[in-house]
Amino acid sequence: MTDVLIIASKRPQLGLLADSLVKFRDRGAKVQLAGTFHMAPVAEELSRAELEGFHQLPRSLGGRSSALRRKAKKSPAGMRVWLQAQPDRRLRRQARTAQVIVALDPGAVYTVWRLAQYNPAAEAHFGIAPGLRAVDRVANGAHRPSTLPPVGAVARDVRRSISGLPAVLMRTVTSRPVMRSTVGARLWRTAVAIPGLPAPVRATTSRYVAEGMEEAGRISGAALALSEAASKIPDPALRAQLLHESAMTEVSKGISPRDLGKAVAGHLAHADDQYAKGLYGSAATSMYRALSLHFHRVLNIDQLSSPLAKDPEGYVTPLQKSPAYRAVARPRGRKTAPASPPSDRPLRLLVMTSTNANFLQHLLARYEDHPRVELRFIDLAAHKPLKHIAWAATQMLEDRFSNGTSEYQRDVERLMRPHLDWADTVFIDWSVGPAAMLTAIDPGDTRIVVRLHSYEAFTRWPHMTDFSRVDDLVFVAPHVRDLVTSLVPQLRESSAPRLHVLDNAMELNGLVRPKSADARFNLGLVGISQVAKDPRWAVEVLKHLREHDERYRLLLVGNDMNPKVSKATAGYLTLLQRELKPLVESGAVVRTGHTDDIPAVLTDIGVIISSSVREGCHVSLMEGAASAAVPVVRDWPFYAGKSQSARTLYPEGWVVDSPEDASKRILAATATENDWLDAGKQASEHAIGTWDWSVVQKRFDSLFLG
Repeated sequence: MTDVLIIASKRPQLGLLADSLVKFRDRGAKVQLAGTFHMAPVAEELSRAELEGFHQLPRSLGGRSSALRRKAKKSPAGMRVWLQAQPDRRLRRQARTAQVIVALDPGAVYTVWRLAQYNPAAEAHFGIAPGLRAVDRVANGAHRPSTLPPVGAVARDVRRSISGLPAVLMRTVTSRPVMRSTVGARLWRTAVAIPGLPAPVRATTSRYVAEGMEEAGRISGAALALSEAASKIPDPALRAQLLHESAMTEVSKGISPRDLGKAVAGHLAHADDQYAKGLYGSAATSMYRALSLHFHRVLNIDQLSSPLAKDPEGYVTPLQKSPAYRAVARPRGRKTAPASPPSDRPLRLLVMTSTNANFLQHLLARYEDHPRVELRFIDLAAHKPLKHIAWAATQMLEDRFSNGTSEYQRDVERLMRPHLDWADTVFIDWSVGPAAMLTAIDPGDTRIVVRLHSYEAFTRWPHMTDFSRVDDLVFVAPHVRDLVTSLVPQLRESSAPRLHVLDNAMELNGLVRPKSADARFNLGLVGISQVAKDPRWAVEVLKHLREHDERYRLLLVGNDMNPKVSKATAGYLTLLQRELKPLVESGAVVRTGHTDDIPAVLTDIGVIISSSVREGCHVSLMEGAASAAVPVVRDWPFYAGKSQSARTLYPEGWVVDSPEDASKRILAATATENDWLDAGKQASEHAIGTWDWSVVQKRFDSLFLG
């Protein structure tokens, strides 16, 4: 038997209905009738028609809110029928089990289309004849698409009523069941872009549609609905806001937005407009959103690839076309050249950072007791007023637009001038907020030195820093220098600071200790807390090795990734944990967790791996090499094939292209104990002779003291 549900908004011609029911019955169908017309006067006739059952739907909106009733009066007839019928639970229950749903008259079409969203497997049709043919197909095991009016026709009906729907109802008609349907999702995407909607109504509607699509798991569809609505909105501020919401819908799920360029362009256009009008506050807000989107960590940091790394100059070209961005990047220079180091007293060196002092330990220790240096250290994060100005991105941008006449300028002067007046040289570690903050003011004759590691290249901060007020910019590796100079045009101008490459300060001599007996077959990956470390690559290496010898193990040292950082990080971590579970259970992978005693851990590691997609100078790899572990370095994909890369940073033979090549290098280097010891010794000698603090400190002395 085939279950058929017929919906009628008007009293049908009962004779014709009875004849039609005979045809349905002859095909083995059971027919239920539901209608918003008054059934009581014709109940006897309906009973004789041998229906499986008939059901009176609400005939009005009595009992519903007065606001809803007022709005319904402005809606098309088809929408009003649905508003009446939608709360009826029996109707929804019947719709979920019906195999064929038929609209008996035009007023019932929209209701049938909506009911079909509860039961996508059902055939939904308009008219008795299509309904009968559908019953035949169901009986024969065939199925065809519904023959309801085209989506465009329904969309026109929706357009006439969208502006009259209250919020509660909008959430109902754009709810998850509707958006799970391909037809429903396509209808609403069409509806938000149709001509004639007032901009505020279009924006509001697109947000309801996006909300429903997100709940239905259609993330890209939600983003597209917002983007399509934005394309029809003339107001630049509202258009930029919708495009921003579109991009963030995907970014929040760890997806690189398909319309990122449009969203960034929308913010830049609004920033340009506001900047031209002298509205620097709103221009700064739009510029901040543009930069935050363009350099969002989900795009460039929490992924295994980056559009920024693939084409650095092309990636920033859209920014450079913006007058507002050019105002931010405009070099303002310094009024006074930095003074020469004093000859009659020690150099006053001020070292600054904010929270992250991980790479300052040896540097601070050296200059704290240096006879030619008087040292001060400030962690801006430990002082609330300084922390506030160090990371006030929007205020920094407003100050750039106002050409240094903002309240922010005065705050930085008041808080930082005493430190600048004391110092001969300021060394800022990390080219992030504090560097951008300090270059908001003229440094006087104080020399400014900034160190940029690797992370900063993928953020907005170098684009907010006035490098014409920086005297020396220190990079940790040549490939990072090349990337940043291709991203920041100011670094290629005559006002650019002197560029240096100085290795991080590392105490490597103390890492030379005897290895354990099992270390030869132990691979080590130290630091797995970021997606960029790509520990899954190291797992692939391990799998190749264990096909030859099951004595090989992988030691993972460090804390896990934090899934709260981003959805992209959470997604990678899920895949990693799934892959690690059987390997940990079998003993092939050992997870040590965090440790402060790296030298002790390295005594159990015979092969040190760099599996990263990007690095500055991989400190843990260099430490492992110094300990006489055999170094195996992936040709970091972000830099592979460029003039400077892992291949130019490390000796020939250390760097490999793939997990297969890595396993071949390891098998050759660990074939015998003597082979392994010789390879480790050569690595240790190179690492200590090149990167140990006893070597590198002379370069820092030259930088600071001349």
